[in-house]
Amino acid sequence: MADRFFLYDDIVDTKTRFVSFMGENQRFDLAIVQSDRYYGKHIVLDIQGSRFAIIGQDDLREEGYLEYAFNLSEEDAEELRSFLFELV
Repeated sequence: MADRFFLYDDIVDTKTRFVSFMGENQRFDLAIVQSDRYYGKHIVLDIQGSRFAIIGQDDLREEGYLEYAFNLSEEDAEELRSFLFELV
């Protein structure tokens, strides 16, 4: 077996919230992971869509970020953005 060069290999405590809600056009099934990594940002996983993003307040304000990260329409992204602003 070849030697591996690890950039890091840490175990950290996390807080994970699982939430599901109905938007106007679609259902959102999310896992939201909070840890001391990523400068206080949250890892948001779209369980049904198999997508994820590292999200903070600045990302929520960035035009088109959620649309791109989660492959959403503007309307659906705005529903998700509104929910995530309550968390991050």
